[in-house]
This record gives sequence, structure tokens and C-alpha cells, in this order.
Amino acid sequence: MKRSLYFEILPQLEHKNAIIITGMRQVGKTSLMQMLFEATPGVKLWFDFDNPLDQMLFEAVDYNQIYYELKKLARSQEGERLYVFIDEIQNFPDITRIIKYLIDHHQVKFIVTGSSNYYLRNLFPESLSGRKFLYTLRPLSFQEFMYFKGKISEQELMDQRPETIFEKRGRLQYEKNARFYEEYLEFGGFPEVALTPDIKTKRMVLRNIFASFFEKDIKVFTELRDVRELRDVILLLAPRNGNMIDISKIAAELGINRVKVYGYMEFLQGIFFLKLVGKYSKSIDKSVAGGKKVYFSDTGILNLVAKVTEGQLLETAVCNQLEAYGQLSFYSKRNSAEIDFILNQETALEVKVKATSADVARLNKLADSIKLNTYYVISKKFSELEKVIYPQFI
Repeated sequence: MKRSLYFEILPQLEHKNAIIITGMRQVGKTSLMQMLFEATPGVKLWFDFDNPLDQMLFEAVDYNQIYYELKKLARSQEGERLYVFIDEIQNFPDITRIIKYLIDHHQVKFIVTGSSNYYLRNLFPESLSGRKFLYTLRPLSFQEFMYFKGKISEQELMDQRPETIFEKRGRLQYEKNARFYEEYLEFGGFPEVALTPDIKTKRMVLRNIFASFFEKDIKVFTELRDVRELRDVILLLAPRNGNMIDISKIAAELGINRVKVYGYMEFLQGIFFLKLVGKYSKSIDKSVAGGKKVYFSDTGILNLVAKVTEGQLLETAVCNQLEAYGQLSFYSKRNSAEIDFILNQETALEVKVKATSADVARLNKLADSIKLNTYYVISKKFSELEKVIYPQFI
């Protein structure tokens, strides 16, 4: 089952730059890279850095020697380009210098995965500036979810364009997808969960994914010794999902200092466990300085760790879906008037379980007040109103 990112990366296989695929655990990075491996013509090699034996070839001090060993292993002829695929590069930090050298001196093409941005931001220093394309693989979008369910074709998945998400849909189109969107909301977008038919097993898979986060990601960082403390931060954030967060309150509830809470938040963002959406502002400085709303990166995980409202769950799913189309912010005026999301500084979007004419009129007025001409209410339930769109088409 191909991901949308596959079709985006495929044309870049001939470019000189290294391709780096990152994202949450269990979102399908290795499967994506295997498909790219199969689609790559010519001389290619695969290494898994979870296996120490696969790291050995890259431990030589002489980088030219590494290149000759790779050529020998691949049995490549003179003039043939070498493609090297490496899974889990965060397990061998020295690889970045080797990648740079082999790109510059031997035109080796690297396609690699790393399990999170938290690791990769330190793994890829300025020395690789201009030599990499960095891609983030997220949990399944709803369109990918429908493809995995066999409800749309690969061609339909490829044909989806950002501008189509704002098209008005009729009741027949709405009803066709509504049942599947309920499942998507409850269980989220991890591929294994989507492909598992049994509900009880889906929940077991989600628990395993959540457990692997604690077992693998946290152990990499010795400064995160208190796993229970981080767990408690997650449990405090879950019911606040979709709301502005107050770091001081969280620190007070946990009995730890604000700096430590900021560290946990940075870590959780860095491994793509959650995202923070900042305030809308024409000024970059004000946008950075303003408060932020917190959203879990997967509704299945959110449902696993907390009881949230239908509206919170819907807003979280929409946030994750919209993220694929650009920059997200939200508008708040003295905590009294709010727009849930502003996409790319130009489109106002309000999320409602059931849209009303009052919701549309209110959003129109608010959008106009900040000089945004484009606005839509995203409604879970069907509506005949103009300016109402549906989350299952995002």
C-alpha cells in the first residue's frame, strides 16, 4: 500500500541530494523506503542500522575505503551510480559526515530513515546544507486511510490536490465516506491499526505503539530518567487537547519547574507525538511570542490515554489533516473570539460537530475583521449551507 509521500519522493531519486524520511514510530517509514528501493533501477544496497553488523562497513576511518567496499558489495561497474538505503540512521551519528563525503566525491545517492526529528536535528548539521531533502511521514491522512481500506484507487490518491478540499460536496458523497470517518476518528491513522479489522485487536496494537514509544524513544535520552514524570505530562496534556496550554499550571500540578516542562514539550514535539499551533499574527515576533494550542498527532493515541469530547477529537483530526497543506495558526482576541485554524495565513477554518448559519456568519465577521477573504466551517454532520465543507474530504 503506497503512501502519498511515495509519489512526492519518487521524482527526486535521480537528484544528487540525500533523501531523509523521518516521522513517528510505526507510521511506515521502513515500508515506504522498501517501496522506493524496489522502484529504484540500477545498483543498490540496503542497510539496517538497528543491526550492529550493518554499521560495521561504515566504521572505517578512510571514507574512500567505505566507497570501494560499497562498490565491491554491490558488484557495480565503472560509471554506474550507487544507491544506498539505510534504515534507522540515528543509531550511528557519524553517518552524516560519510554521507556528505560520498555525495561530494562519488555521487552516491542516499535514501535513509530516522525515527524522529529530535534525533535528526543534531544528526544533520550545516555540513549537509544543500545536500538533503527532508520529508516527514505522518500517520495516514483520511484519503490514505480510504485507499488502505480499498475504497479509493491508487490513481485517486495520486490525483488529490490541495484546492479540492474546499469544494462543496453533496449528500451522496458525504454519506459514502461518513461511516469510515467515524472509524478514522476513533482509531487514528497508524497503518497497522487501519489494516486490522478486529476492534479489540486495533486497541491492542495502539497500546503496543504507545508502549514502544516509552521503551525505545525515551531510553535514547539519559536526561529523561523519570519516565513516570513524562507520562504524567502526557496525561495532563490529553484533556487539554485543542486548548491553549499554561506551562506554569502544568508545572505546578506536577510539582516540577517550568524549564523541565518546556524540555518535555520540546521532546514530545521532536518525536512527533504532539504538535503546538501558534497564534495568528502578521508579525513573526508576535506569532512566536503568543500562546500555543496543543494537539496530539494521532486520535487513536489520544483516545487511548484520555476521555475527550467529540468536538476535541474532531478538531484534533482536522488539525492533523490540515498540517499536510501548509502552516497552521489560530486566532484569538482577548480569549473571547476565536478561529480554530488559519491555513497559510489566508484561509480561516472553524471546526464544528454540526455547523449552523450562526457559525458561518460569525466566522465571516471574524475573518473579515482580520482581513481574510477566504473562510469555511468544517462540519462533521451534513449541512446544505454555503461555506460548509467536510473533514472526510481534507
